Amino acid sequence: MARVKIVHLSDIHVSRQYFSDELGEKVIRQVNQMEPSCVVLSGDLTDDGYYPEYVEAKSYIDRIEAENKVIVPGNHDSRNAGDKLFDELFSTRYPVCTLDDVKIVGVDSSEPDLDDGHIGRIAYPFIKENLSGEDFKILVLHHHLIPVPDTGRERNIPVDAGDVLKLISELRVDLVLCGHKHVPWLWVLNGIVFLYAGTATTLRIKAHIEQSYNYIELEPGRELTIYRVSSATGQKKLVYKIQL
Repeated sequence: MARVKIVHLSDIHVSRQYFSDELGEKVIRQVNQMEPSCVVLSGDLTDDGYYPEYVEAKSYIDRIEAENKVIVPGNHDSRNAGDKLFDELFSTRYPVCTLDDVKIVGVDSSEPDLDDGHIGRIAYPFIKENLSGEDFKILVLHHHLIPVPDTGRERNIPVDAGDVLKLISELRVDLVLCGHKHVPWLWVLNGIVFLYAGTATTLRIKAHIEQSYNYIELEPGRELTIYRVSSATGQKKLVYKIQL
């Protein structure tokens, strides 16, 4: 495995009401300095799925300098017929990216005008087809498959989370990237690392949790290192490291 650097952003919520232009500019500079192999955006690019928000979000994402981008919609993006705009501006809600022997596959877990998540049986063959084999396997979706601490009363977990967890366990997926709750967290279940990103750029934060995103390094020999990066300062904090 060649060295692979992945930046994982989520829940940027581009809108005039909540989006922080100051943090947005800082994150673009920080990410471009990292020169990532791939940038993953796990949903909620917009706040209400309206066309002006989508145009601004697309303009923002286009300024991030990465040859590879994996982008999936969130529940906010699928409001107000925004799912149609996502298809128009980002081509597919089911992106696939291969980097050497690293495979990154995105799926749409959103439903129009609902906050609840649903991957759906129609997506299972797609996941199986693309995440079989011996690659280092990464699944990207917006909704969390396992509850997140400090987020209040639990809701919005995909209604078919159990079936998806079984599927990705059978496929021996290595890493799952998601967002939705605006709280960064990490679980390890059945050998799978579930990495949740907080919000990178919005003022929609819980308590005193600061805006942040994830930086992931995969080294030859299948060594996985995960950092949480402060959007305000660019400072990296080691979160997890393992030899797989």
